[in-house]
Amino acid sequence: MFPLRDDNPSPRFPLVVLIIIILNVLAFGFELTLGAERVEGFIKDHALIPARDYVSPWLSRETLTEWARPYLTSMFLHGGFLHILSNMWSFWIFGDNVEGAMGKVRFTLFYLLCGVGAALAHAYLNPTSTLPVVGASGAIAGVMGAYLLLFPRAHIHMLALLIFWPIFFRIPAFVFLIFWFGGQLISAGNEIALERAGVQDVGGIAFAAHIGGFLAGMILMPFFRLKGAAARRR
Repeated sequence: MFPLRDDNPSPRFPLVVLIIIILNVLAFGFELTLGAERVEGFIKDHALIPARDYVSPWLSRETLTEWARPYLTSMFLHGGFLHILSNMWSFWIFGDNVEGAMGKVRFTLFYLLCGVGAALAHAYLNPTSTLPVVGASGAIAGVMGAYLLLFPRAHIHMLALLIFWPIFFRIPAFVFLIFWFGGQLISAGNEIALERAGVQDVGGIAFAAHIGGFLAGMILMPFFRLKGAAARRR
C-alpha cells in the first residue's frame, strides 16, 4: 500500500516542510555531483555509524558538537532516488498538518528532536554496527506519530496493486499509521532474530530508527502543539 494524500487540509502554508524538503533535495543533489568514489567517503563522514558515534561518545569525541554532528547531518542525506522520493512524499502528506498544529519554530525543533531520537534508538539497539545510516525517515516517523495523536480520524487516500491492477481507496489515518508501525515492529523483530542467530548487519532499512522516531513523536507532541490546535482541526 502506498499513501497518496490525506483529506486533511492544512490551516496555513507549510513553509518549514517545504524548506526541509528543499534542503534534503539539495543535499542529495550534492551527493550526485561527487561521483562514486568521493560520495562513499562523504557518506561515511556525515552518516551515523553506531560503532563510531555511539559507543562511549564521551570518550571518543572532544566536543559535544562533534559528537552530535552525525545525528543531525545523517537525516539530510539519502541513499538513492527511491529513498528520498518516498521519504519526502510521506513528509509532505503528514508534515503540513503537524506544522500547522505546532507553528513553524516549534515544528522545526520537534522535527530535529525526532530525528535525533530515531538515530539514538538505532544506535542504542545496534551499538556495534558499522553500517552507515542516512535518511530522514526517522524524523518523518516522528511526524507520523504526532499525526496519529492529532488527527486520527483524518482519512488517507491509498494506492494498492492487485498484481498489475491499481486499486484506489481511503482508510482512517489511525488505521494506516498503526498498520505501518506494526510493520516496523515485526521487521525489527525479524532483524533481532537474525542477529541472535549470528547474522550481523542484516538488511538495509533502519527499522529501529523508525520505531524510535515514531515513539518520540508521540511523546513530544503534547509539548510542542499550539494550545487548542488539535481541537480546531478536528
